[in-house]
Amino acid sequence: MADERVKTALDPSEEELKEKVLKIIDLLEKEHPDAKIALKFSNPLELLIATILAAQCTDERVNEVTRTLFKKYRSAEDYANADLAVLEQDIKPTGYYRVKARRIKEVCKALIEKFNSEVPRSMEELTSLPGVARKTANIVLTNAYGINEGIIVDTHVLRLAKRLGLTQSKTREKIERDLMKIVPREKWGRFADLLIFHGRRVCNARKPKCDICVLRDLCPSKETLNVQTSK
Repeated sequence: MADERVKTALDPSEEELKEKVLKIIDLLEKEHPDAKIALKFSNPLELLIATILAAQCTDERVNEVTRTLFKKYRSAEDYANADLAVLEQDIKPTGYYRVKARRIKEVCKALIEKFNSEVPRSMEELTSLPGVARKTANIVLTNAYGINEGIIVDTHVLRLAKRLGLTQSKTREKIERDLMKIVPREKWGRFADLLIFHGRRVCNARKPKCDICVLRDLCPSKETLNVQTSK
């Protein structure tokens, strides 16, 4: 019990975390002014498809595949009516292509049946699509429609949010809720973009570059991370 009381006393308050988040955003805006989604798309359907393909695959590889894919398939009907074996081959370089091809066809059939072939604009409707979870829905809502209904929690956001002491939760859903409390709503999308870029360029999973990190003075994990990477 004593340890728990000490831990609680040392935990930052929600207001302190809100102030910290604003500092983090300000520093990262200067460090990564080019931060934005890496997937290439020209409409909400393309982004939804690209996001499905990005599972267990790099954005660069997805962009290579969709450069041709988006010229061949231009509507939900095109995907829904596609020969499964042909679609599998079209997306094969992204990996797990059989599962992804089935998922794309299922999602597009649902779009046709429920949403007049249009990608919906709400979290509830998007997550009603087969296999579409909050992360995918957030990516589409934020980047295709400019709608902030949540915060994208990918592997980078998950890692950095914990390292920066913004959450002690373990699941993506709880981490997202924690972040939504302390990040200004109008910054939800931008905050995720900035953390993702910083996670890729500086705060790597195995060898974080703490010595050049602009967030070093705000990071409670820097000493532990330095010890781990020096071994």
